[in-house]
Parts: sequence; structure tokens; C-alpha cells
Amino acid sequence: MDTAKIKAAADLLLAARRQDISLACLPQQLMPADAAEAYAVQDEVTLALGMVAGWKVGAKGPGMPITCAPMPAQCVFAAPHHCADLRLVGRRGIEVEIALRMQHDLPPRAAPYTEQEVVAAVGAVHPAIEIVASRYTDYPMANPLAGLADSLSNGAFIYGPGRGDLGRIDQRVQLAELHFDDREVVRCVGGNPVGDIWPLVTWLANHLAERCGGLKAGQFVTTGSCTGMLAAAAGSHVRAALADLGAVELSFAQA
Repeated sequence: MDTAKIKAAADLLLAARRQDISLACLPQQLMPADAAEAYAVQDEVTLALGMVAGWKVGAKGPGMPITCAPMPAQCVFAAPHHCADLRLVGRRGIEVEIALRMQHDLPPRAAPYTEQEVVAAVGAVHPAIEIVASRYTDYPMANPLAGLADSLSNGAFIYGPGRGDLGRIDQRVQLAELHFDDREVVRCVGGNPVGDIWPLVTWLANHLAERCGGLKAGQFVTTGSCTGMLAAAAGSHVRAALADLGAVELSFAQA
């Protein structure tokens, strides 16, 4: 693995986060050769950003490759949240998600974690919104490894109050609603393309046990969009609701 290349790619992504530069995409000479290099870029960026408060995990469909990315603590907020960060004003992709909060660590060990063990380690289920904010102006980018290096375009994560009495929630029958101001823009059931979210979370637990010490108690795991991604206008109020789970709200500053 080319450590100099990984460091250079991470430095560009960090500069784009700070808006010191406008980055169309990663230069070809810094493009990750494979997922391992893309995750190494993530790790380098994470080292600079500080504590990890959670992870996003997802796939494009059942049986499709699963990918993940860290969510820095500085980008995780309890609802209701007012997003005054002007770096996000032009990047307001909204995804409604089911998020889990870990009650127990899942540290490295010789045997892989089973789905039942992962479910038992979850303490609460939360309604959540992810703000999608790519560091690339050329978004969506042609090379998925560039997106993986950029933490799968995670901009911010906002979570509502959790419930600890739901056990193994079934995303496939989950009703989700999304409102922009007073207008309902999505109402759907089981909108996550992967269907059952628990294989995703089990994969994540085992991936992180091998990669960076495992999932930690208190960390969130957000499991992919129930609604697809919709763009919110500057100055708008956003409300997402998941039936029997709760609601989460945020507002955006004017541009």
C-alpha cells in the first residue's frame, strides 16, 4: 500500500472539507487502487478529525457489496438541530435512516460475530437524518472508490430520541415520511434498497473488529436511506418520521 499516496489523498479531502480548495474529484494518481486503499484514506482523514461517534453502512441491494464510513463526533448532533455550517449550505442531500446505538463493545476476537450477538449488543433504535455532502464538485463521481475514500459523502448526522424496547426492528415493513417545511415529499414503506438491515450491521461489526478495534458502546450505526436522497433548499425546515419509532428535525441557515 502506497502510504505517501494515501496521505496526499487524505490531505486533499481535508482541504476540501475546510473549503481551502474546490475538488472536482481525486486526481487519477491519487485514486485508490482498491477498497483497502480507500479505507486507508478514510482512516487518515479520521485521524485528523478526531473521535468517531458512529459509522454508516450500506449496500445498493441484497447480496451487493457492503461499504462503510466513519462519522466524526464533530458532525453528529441531537435533534432538533439548526445547521448553520455554511460549508453545507450548497450540499443538502437528505436521507431518512434507521440508526442503532451500541450498548456493548464488539471488540476483536478470533471468531466472527453472529447476527444474534450483534443484535444483542444494540441498546436503542433511533430515527435519523444523514446530510449527504460530498467533498467533490463532480458528484456523483464515476469512480466509487473515490466516494468510499470520501467517507461515502457523509456531511452530518442528526438523531432523534431512541427506543430501547424494539429489539430486532424490521426495516422491510417500516413506514418512513419526509417533510420539507409543510410539504410531504416522501412516504414509503421498506425503502432501504438492501431490505433487512441486520446483515449489514453484522458485516460492519466484523469488518471493524478486523480494521480498527471494533464497534464501541455509545457509537451509532446508521443503516442506509429509507427514502432515497432528496435535496433541501437553503433556509428550509426538515422533518423525518419513522412509524412507532419517532421523529427527527433540523433546519438550514439561509445561503
